[in-house]
Order: sequence, then structure tokens, then C-alpha cells
Amino acid sequence: QVQLVESGGGLVQPGGSLRLSCAASERIFSINAMGWYRQTPGKQRELVARIASSGTTNYADSVKGRFAISRDDAKNTMYLQMNSLKPEDTAVYYCNVQTIAWAGIHDYWGQGTQVTVSS
Repeated sequence: QVQLVESGGGLVQPGGSLRLSCAASERIFSINAMGWYRQTPGKQRELVARIASSGTTNYADSVKGRFAISRDDAKNTMYLQMNSLKPEDTAVYYCNVQTIAWAGIHDYWGQGTQVTVSS
């Protein structure tokens, strides 16, 4: 089974930068889109950034201009570059890969990586 392994989280001061990585254990086919979500205690998981197979990207309003999603298909890896981090960015970040095939849509999820922004 395909597994997504996340890395790059940690503690950073406000205004700092961090880059998250999400590596798939094997090549994933029939990808519809990939993205990053985050979750804090008491809140539902929310979309942070998304990139479709076409290359089209979408960002949450709260991170536009600060975060950038990218992918390296040759390395089966996608990234989330986070700049100008704010305390409200603190959350567990999860990577997601969505496939679409004849059987329908399927989502793969990483285990999450903690990002803490604190002064």
C-alpha cells in the first residue's frame, strides 16, 4: 500500500520560514490533486494549499502570498514552503494525495507533522 511520509515540521519564531516535505513510498498513478491540510485542537481539518494534476494551485486566504506548494514528480515528493509564519499557523499539517479512477475517488493521507510558531 502507498504511504505518505511527512517531514520538515518544527518550532519557528514568527516571521520565520519552514519547508514541509511529503514523500510517497512509491509512484502514485491517476492523481487528481495533491494538497496540504492542517488541524488544530477543537477545529476540523482545513485546506491550506492544493495543486491539481494540471498544475493549477489554490490557497486558503489566510496563507496566500506566504505559502507555496510545489511537487517533484521524479522524486514522488511534494513540498509546502511556508514564509512569514504567524502564530496562527501553528497546527499539525497533513499531506494528501487524491486519485481518481474507474472505482472512484481515493485519498491518501500522511501521518502529520507539527508546526509550532511561537515567540
